[in-house]
Amino acid sequence: MASGKPIGEFSMKMVTVTLEAGPAASILNQVNFEGTATGFGAIYETATFVGGAKDGSFTLVGVAYLDNGDSIGATGRGTYESKGRHRWATASTVELSDGRRISGVGEIDLASRTWKGTISE
Repeated sequence: MASGKPIGEFSMKMVTVTLEAGPAASILNQVNFEGTATGFGAIYETATFVGGAKDGSFTLVGVAYLDNGDSIGATGRGTYESKGRHRWATASTVELSDGRRISGVGEIDLASRTWKGTISE
């Protein structure tokens, strides 16, 4: 999940959280986010986390509604690890429906229900 040239920032808020049983007695934590990202306008994502409180992995599915009226779909995956009490450092790679690939590095604050970070090409 190496970062390339920085192209902006993202800031999202948790909207809903759904927990369900996963494989091998794991718990899937499905979180819906909404927010904004530089160059992408309004963004909506669903992230599904699997792992524990200290670390794990996640998948992403999302859509960005651009300022010009177009939209771009996104799918990706990433990892998270504890960065202290109720904070997770995240790293992800996302494939966009327009053919581009971007990476993101951020932090989820579980107490404030936010996910903020930077995006790179």
